[in-house]
Amino acid sequence: EVQLVESGGGLVQAGGSLRLSCAASGYTFEDYAIGWFRQAPGKEREWVSCGSSSDGSAYYADSVKGRFTISSDNAKNTVYLQMNSLKPEDTAVYYCARCRYGRDCPPRRRTYEYDYWGQGTQVTVSS
Repeated sequence: EVQLVESGGGLVQAGGSLRLSCAASGYTFEDYAIGWFRQAPGKEREWVSCGSSSDGSAYYADSVKGRFTISSDNAKNTVYLQMNSLKPEDTAVYYCARCRYGRDCPPRRRTYEYDYWGQGTQVTVSS
């Protein structure tokens, strides 16, 4: 059974940092790219970042470029999202998801391009 479990969310002041983790199980980790999305109250789920497992390419939404970094540890079957210089508008529930098309995300920004999702982790940035 494929499972994705996020952790690392919390409350942080503006300008602070958090590192989210997405632990994957139930499939061959290297065979699928992982993406990060977020959803704020009353808003649609939006794509944040994804990382190709084939060559390590990383892609970011313009709103987080230069502040967020996606990385992975294949030995731990875990993908990370390092979030620096956080802003109140980053407040949302953050989800990781597995790309249904395999190792590459050239990038893939649509929710339908992902087949398995974690339960989400809350990130709250206070001003």
